[in-house]
Amino acid sequence: MLRYILEMTRMQVKVNLKFNHFLYVLGLIGLLSLFHCKKEAVPEAYKPTNSHEAYIHSLRMADLAHTALGRDWILASEAALREPVEIETPYEEAFYVDQAAAFATAYRFEVKRGQRTEIDVEFQGQRRCRLFMDLFRVQGSTIEDWKLVASANEKEKHLEFEPRSDAQYVVRLQPELLRGGRFSVVIRTVATLEFPVAGHDSGSIGSGFGAPRDGGRRKHHGVDIFAPRHTHVQAPSKAYVRHVGESDRGGRNIWLYDSKRLLYLYFAHLQSQDVIEGTYVEARQKIGTVGNTGNARRTPPHLHFGIYAQGEGPVDPYNYIKKINSVPEDIKADLEMLGRWVRSKDQRISLRASLESGSQQMTQLDRHSTMKVLAAASNMYRVHLPDGISGYVSAQGVELAEEILEFRQTDQLQVVMDSPMEHAVIMEQIGTGEEFSVLGQFEGFWLVQTNQGIVGWLPVSAGESTPSSNR
Repeated sequence: MLRYILEMTRMQVKVNLKFNHFLYVLGLIGLLSLFHCKKEAVPEAYKPTNSHEAYIHSLRMADLAHTALGRDWILASEAALREPVEIETPYEEAFYVDQAAAFATAYRFEVKRGQRTEIDVEFQGQRRCRLFMDLFRVQGSTIEDWKLVASANEKEKHLEFEPRSDAQYVVRLQPELLRGGRFSVVIRTVATLEFPVAGHDSGSIGSGFGAPRDGGRRKHHGVDIFAPRHTHVQAPSKAYVRHVGESDRGGRNIWLYDSKRLLYLYFAHLQSQDVIEGTYVEARQKIGTVGNTGNARRTPPHLHFGIYAQGEGPVDPYNYIKKINSVPEDIKADLEMLGRWVRSKDQRISLRASLESGSQQMTQLDRHSTMKVLAAASNMYRVHLPDGISGYVSAQGVELAEEILEFRQTDQLQVVMDSPMEHAVIMEQIGTGEEFSVLGQFEGFWLVQTNQGIVGWLPVSAGESTPSSNR
């Protein structure tokens, strides 16, 4: 074990030295390229587009990409994208990473135009850890078609983004090699803009985007937010006051320009205008009051709010201002179970496809079925069965697979394997009459512990039953 730890430490040092050397070489080649040379052509330096790509390149430079651990790390990053966890925001999950194994995880979720997604990761470990966090937009039929749209600073563990269209996204999290500990991730979605009428929300919207106007001759290019006359109208974001004026249709109106998002924000039927053209306003700053000027004289006071995207025209403001629940459900499951073997307590428990109540039931697990806890969310565990299937089970329905269910003796020479599958690796042989402890079961195999402390799998002998608890 000591030799293994020393070897892993030397590998980590080598990766870090090579990674720093790689950055140094990039700078040196850039400096040399400033000098003109007729006889020699300086090759163009490799320039990675993100930290994850640079890290893989550093593994190759350090001759570690072809080692078992280096290769597993690269494969883990690809596998996480191919099988992301399907979630709905807001979502919070805690998971444990074994520093001796390559690890990556990914989450897939939908984001609508006008919303902002915020992703935060916390790490609890004995040593500092670089975390690679990359966001992909799902497009095309394979992951090679997906577009990398954002990467977090590997030291900040925070990422946020605003999509330009409704789409599915996948965020991948992967710590550097030889770093482990407990992680927690929170993924939340919020409206991009503040609600433009103070003290109100989307429940005050009485007429939506695209509704017919003038007998169907035109469409409504905004939303109508009804509120008492003189209610404060506020800037939804930091913006430039582009125009303050009056027209027959819109009455007293204001145009703001949000340069961060390339959006023109239109406020019509105002009772008063309280900003000066050519100035800047901050988010939530009062810019006027609700009224019914212009062609709204025969309607109750309301604000017509419109959004026009630069180079595109009118877009639906609803998702930009609709308040969304951004607080995920607290994790109630015991975090001490993370990364450990557990078994089902009840006669049969359900393995479900997602965290959501009423989600598809994938299968039912027999009593004492053994599984590995990957993560905890709400009052559920995300688990991995020995046959490779993953899903969610109730945290109340499992217990640690450590307390002995019963003792047995072999009636012939047996081999303990690392999994209950064909072609499993043999871990130990136990002779005839040797005693072993039964910890759990899975589809014709026992999870056992030998007298030498080895934990592995034994096939259930013909005619024998799976264990029942002695408690």
